[in-house]
Amino acid sequence: MRTALKTITKTGLLAMLVGGGSFSIWFYAHRHSSDYQIEQLESQKRQLEKEKQQLQTVVQRLSDEKRVAEVLVTDQKTVDGTLRTTLLFDEYKHDGSTLPPRLFTIEGNIAHIDAMVIKFDRGLIAQNDPLRGRSVALFHRLFGDKQSPQQAFAIDPPGQPPAIYRGDPTEPATQAAFEKELWQNFWRLAEDKDYRQSKGVRIANGQGIWGPFSPDRLYIITLDSDGGLNLTSEPLKGIYKDALQQRLSAVDQSK
Repeated sequence: MRTALKTITKTGLLAMLVGGGSFSIWFYAHRHSSDYQIEQLESQKRQLEKEKQQLQTVVQRLSDEKRVAEVLVTDQKTVDGTLRTTLLFDEYKHDGSTLPPRLFTIEGNIAHIDAMVIKFDRGLIAQNDPLRGRSVALFHRLFGDKQSPQQAFAIDPPGQPPAIYRGDPTEPATQAAFEKELWQNFWRLAEDKDYRQSKGVRIANGQGIWGPFSPDRLYIITLDSDGGLNLTSEPLKGIYKDALQQRLSAVDQSK
């Protein structure tokens, strides 16, 4: 009887030990399995956040626009039956500084501004390529709606280095040399697909923006990073009126 009782007791204890051991193993495995799953989920979350940030950066680069020029009406009056509008043209360099302002007097109040625009492959823009990370534009000519294109004023005189590079020690030499080559071969870019692709250029074409110009408004020309030129305007604030007088003084002194 005692032997049987001992056997039963030992068997019960063994079963308890085995059961407890099995539970411990299950608990350990389950705990570490859960920890691993949590770690995996956290890792996936971090990766998704990283990819989201990268995507937002790419979208920002592709949709970004940069101010490239401002235009102000300094005078508008009728002379001998013809409305004449004098425009102050302020162009920005790549570093955000401005070129010496220029004055153009057109016939009428609608101004046409022509430019050459180079649009690079969107993949290069998304990668923020150091040379081809955004579109570039070179202003060509300006004329009024009462004038013919042949009567247009040259913004960048032919046969001379573009004003945005002329005597600019801040312009990186590699960037300037690369863009100058593109401008010198602009129409080849427009017509030669192989040459265009070798330079990472998507489109090269002429573009014109135009519209009525009135006093007391600031006209802003921007360039999309993966597109062309845009023209918008806003009321001329007091601070801009003071700046206008300073810019006009700069024009007078440069004559």
